[in-house]
Parts: sequence; C-alpha cells; structure tokens
Amino acid sequence: MVVDPKHAPVNGRKRSQRPQTSPHEVADELRARIRSGRLRAGQRMPTQARLADEFGVERGVVRQALYVLQAEHLLTNVSKGSPATVAPDLGLGRPPAGPAGLPQPTMVTLGPRIASAFAAPHVEIDALCLTSISLTLAIGEPLRQIHAGRLNPAKVDVRVLLPSRDIDLAFPVPVEGHGDDGPVRRRWLAQRNAQGQVLKHNLLALRTTHGIDVHVTFRALPFTPPVKLYLLNGAEALFAYYTLSRSKQEIDHQPLEMYDAEGTRSTLFAFEQGAGLRDTTFVEQSHLWFNALWETISSELLLTD
Repeated sequence: MVVDPKHAPVNGRKRSQRPQTSPHEVADELRARIRSGRLRAGQRMPTQARLADEFGVERGVVRQALYVLQAEHLLTNVSKGSPATVAPDLGLGRPPAGPAGLPQPTMVTLGPRIASAFAAPHVEIDALCLTSISLTLAIGEPLRQIHAGRLNPAKVDVRVLLPSRDIDLAFPVPVEGHGDDGPVRRRWLAQRNAQGQVLKHNLLALRTTHGIDVHVTFRALPFTPPVKLYLLNGAEALFAYYTLSRSKQEIDHQPLEMYDAEGTRSTLFAFEQGAGLRDTTFVEQSHLWFNALWETISSELLLTD
C-alpha cells in the first residue's frame, strides 16, 4: 500500500501542504550525485533519516528511492536498518528508465520499471493486455536479479486481465473470411495460453527457490482491449495503445493478410503517483478502472490448450 504523501507525517511531524517530492525525484538527485562522483563507489550513503530531512519527505519515500537505485545496481544493502552502500561496480553507462523520461517502446520501458517495482518488499502488479507476452519478457530481468541475490521481495501479487476465448476478437483477425476458429484465432489463443503459463510458472517457482509468497491470478474479459495497462506497486501506471496495421504473415505454412498490433512495440506513456495532479489522478483512476473490470464483468480464466 502506498501512503499518500499529502497526508503522511515526516518523522512523526505533520507535513506542510507544499508540493511533495516523489521517490523518483529523490532517486534522480541521488543518482546524479553518484554519477558525478560526489558519492563514490563503496561509500556509505547518508542515513535514511538524514536524507528524509534533507528532501523534506518521510522515510518511506527515501526508502522507495533507494530501492529504485538498488534495482539499477547503483546501491547495495538497502534495508530499514543501516545505511545503503554505493555499489563498488557502478553500471553508469545505462541511462535511467522512469516516468520522468520520454515515452519509449514497451520493451525499452517495461523491463526496467518492473525491475524497480521488484525492489519493494511487497510487489503488486496489475496488467491488462492481449497476450501478456510483454509482461512475461519484462519479468525476466527481476527474476534474474532475485536468483543473483540482488533483489529479495517478501511477497509478489500479480493480476492479469486477458480477452476471453469465448468472444469474437476485434483483432488479430484475417483481412478476409473472419472465422470463429480460424488459424489467426487459434494462434492468438495458443500465444495467450502459453505466455500466461510461462509467466505463472516462473513466478510461482519463487516460492520453492526463495520462499517468496507469490500469487498469480488471471481473469477473462468479454472484449478485446484496445489499450494495454500496467499498474506497479500502486505508484505507477504505464499505458499504451494497440495500434493496428495490415500485414502479411505465414500461419500454418500459408500466407495470410491480417489486421494485428505488435504490443511489444507499442509506446508506453508513464504516470507516477505524486508527480503532479494529472499523474496522480491518472494512476488513481487507472486502479479504479482495473478493479472495476476485475470485480464485475471479468470471469475465471483457465490457461488450457
């Protein structure tokens, strides 16, 4: 659960009503100090209490910022206890990926944002998409970091909304001869099921390998989503349009003209809780919309062949 910064105390004191500094703004400033050499490799960071006083925020905001930098391999030993340490082997060549940056294709933006989300003790990811292929690919980076010992969340909750197999898809569809059970539909269904099964298997495996409390749930939508949406830890919303194009592909060894959208190339627009009224409202409304779909018109989804 994310505490609204407008109502949270700072070290037990009531905060003023001035615009609040977000975790990513704190991370941006600390990242700049590391990259400039003001904070050197191997150096201990200031305490979280000291950073909270400096930035005028609660310690939880500082901790979230430190988790972001840990996910970028710039810090180590982030915890509630002793101060973190600047990583001895800094990955300074990689530009930061975050809501403050320009919109980028899904596969450029989603992976780093998912990895940052996994730096929190309780990871909460909600996704609405066509097949979950982008999410499955993006989850790979935090899984590698968990297995390498660089990330260690205590709990992971993932909810995914996908189109039902019982509907007439708006896309992907052949240009001519829309069939209820044609090759285009069969390929989409196979991809939906396979990607979902891989995502679920890889996440649930963390229970056995690392003792992480993992829950992965899928539900079916009665419509084809024209957009894709990812909600991360109650703090970020990543949104993209599925833009259709006409293309020729080979399915079952036969060329077919079809209308489809390449979700991995869709441009993601990022919105952050606490980064201004527009962003905060978009994140909040996106959660309300997702929860409404989840709790009303969606139905149980079994990832079967």
